[in-house]
Parts: sequence; C-alpha cells; structure tokens
Amino acid sequence: MEEILLHLPYFGPVSHFREVVKPAIILFENEDNYQKQTYRNRTYIYGANGKLILNIPIKHLNSPGVKKHQKYKDVRIENDFKWQKQHWKSLKSAYQTSPFFEYYEDDIAPLFHNEENFLMEFNYKCFNLVCECLQLEIDFKKTEEFLKQPEGVKDLRGLINAKKDVEIPVYNQVFQEKEGFIPDLSILDLMFNEGPNTINYLSDWQ
Repeated sequence: MEEILLHLPYFGPVSHFREVVKPAIILFENEDNYQKQTYRNRTYIYGANGKLILNIPIKHLNSPGVKKHQKYKDVRIENDFKWQKQHWKSLKSAYQTSPFFEYYEDDIAPLFHNEENFLMEFNYKCFNLVCECLQLEIDFKKTEEFLKQPEGVKDLRGLINAKKDVEIPVYNQVFQEKEGFIPDLSILDLMFNEGPNTINYLSDWQ
C-alpha cells in the first residue's frame, strides 16, 4: 500500500484531508523544524466578512540577534492569550447557522475549553477528533527521523504551506451568496456545511 508523507496541521485544509482519505498509509512528519506562516498553527474559516484566520500563538525561543530552530514537536503554545476562547467564539459566529454545526458542536467544544501546552500534541487531538466525527479509521504512523528527500513515499509535506492556493470542487458555504465560494478552508468548514457527506465529497474528488 502506498505511503503518503504529510505534516500535521491545525484543523487542516480540505486539500489535506483529500489525501488522508485515500487508500494509503499516512505518515506524519514528527521530526521537522517548526516554520512560521504554515498550517501548523493556523487555519482559515469563512466568517461573515469573508476569509478569516484563526492563529494559535506560540512561545518563541528567539532572542534579539539570535535565531534558534526548534522542533515542531517541542513548540509550546502561548496561553497568556485567550486564543481558545477567541477561536471558539469565531467558529460559533461563523457556523452556528450552518446545517451541521450543532451536530458536531458537543464533540469539538472541549478542544477549546481545556488548556493545551504543546502545539503538535494539540493538533493530533484535533486530527483524531475529526476522524472520530467522520467515522474515519485512518492507518497512520509517525516519522522517527527527518529526511529531506525520503524514498519510497509520496512526499506531500508541501501542503502545509498556508500561502499555496489550491482549487477544490464547490460545495455550499454559509456566506457564499454574499462573498462567493472560498476554496480550501479548514476541514471544519466542509464538515459544518456537508456533515456526514464530507467523506463522499473527499472520496469523489480524486
């Protein structure tokens, strides 16, 4: 069976989950260095005024004039900011009128009410919850060393780049009549709008 190598995002975009549902073994990169401006600590949703970023604040090691690399798995979340409260408020504001927000609300809400310390650990919780909500059984493994050019796997780590535009099939969105269709938002956008049909949407787009 084919192995697909991916970075682990924060409620990854629809294009990320398109790869996850394929009949393959998912290999998550666990040994990379953290990089800014990626889906590692941000996700995009559809707010009343268009595309809205939800960003998880992190603790930076860098001091003036000194640049230090830290492993993604070692990155700590900055909880001095009430980011969880803000993210949940934004999600409710954006999706409370969507067809399936109430359907998933009780499952997702605890992620935004219990303090988290490590970014990667939290992202695994988000990923596992999405799979649980969608009744997805995903066979995944974690890397044990970082390889710049791995062999024998389909390397899709580039999908973690938040600046990369990806076109996807259209589905109904809450504010679509106002702002038009916005592609490749968080998997939550697809779930809240399509519910259990999310799997069919992802599987048919192959």
